[in-house]
Amino acid sequence: MVKGDRAEWKAKYFVKIQKLLEEYPRIFIVGADNVRSKQMQQIRVSLRGIAEILMGKNTMMCKAIRGQIANNPNLEKLLPHIKGNVGLVFTKEDPVLVRDKLLENKVAAPARAGAIAPCDVIVEAQNTGMGPEKTSFFQALNISTKIAKGSIEIVSNVHLIHEGDKVGQSEATLLQMLNVKPFAYGLIVENIYDNGAVFPPSILDITDEQLLGKFSAALANVASVSLEIGYCTQASVPHSIVNGFKNVLAVAVETDITFPQAEKIKAYIADPTAFAVAAPVEAAKEETKEEA
Repeated sequence: MVKGDRAEWKAKYFVKIQKLLEEYPRIFIVGADNVRSKQMQQIRVSLRGIAEILMGKNTMMCKAIRGQIANNPNLEKLLPHIKGNVGLVFTKEDPVLVRDKLLENKVAAPARAGAIAPCDVIVEAQNTGMGPEKTSFFQALNISTKIAKGSIEIVSNVHLIHEGDKVGQSEATLLQMLNVKPFAYGLIVENIYDNGAVFPPSILDITDEQLLGKFSAALANVASVSLEIGYCTQASVPHSIVNGFKNVLAVAVETDITFPQAEKIKAYIADPTAFAVAAPVEAAKEETKEEA
């Protein structure tokens, strides 16, 4: 590319990213390690109509983002996360939908020597179909084997590679011999920018039920503290009213003071047999309704 063409390409790139930053409220910062051009093309096709992918040098992306900070100061929050081999995915759709689309486009890949394992690799107990002459290879990897029907059999599951470890030549060769592709590569969501907020993708896994559960627990804590220190809050008011009613009812039971809600309790206390009589009658009424 000649100097003039490169300058023109840069100008178009900055215009494009400026337009995307102005148009889309949500931006995914995605890691693109081990993603090849053919796979990237497939991902672009699957996201058509949902999101747009922009790749480029980190310095160019940061420069373009800084150019828009005057219009949208929140974009500055993106800058610390533009590091490593990353790209930007722009969208207006539900972040969960986009995240799921990206996960769908992962491609199985073999373990290559020198690569960093993105996950644990466990070789299951199995008959490998290899001849006894390969026994020394398994012994070098401390894998217990036996000869069954003229071939090597792995007698128990083996934790061959741990997540984050560098894949050795022997491990890579073994997995290739077993025709195992333990890794899956694709665009990995690292952070999400949504209308000025930046958060990790794990936030997308929080359900409405979990949010309601946390809110209810927090509300109960506020009510408990308020009742304990005698400070009235909206959370404690219902409990205070119920506790107050209980106190008034207790006073009414012990004195001649009465009111409609206390009369039934007083009647039960005066004639305890009413408890034994009332229960069967109510149960009989319920059975009659069900039969009808």
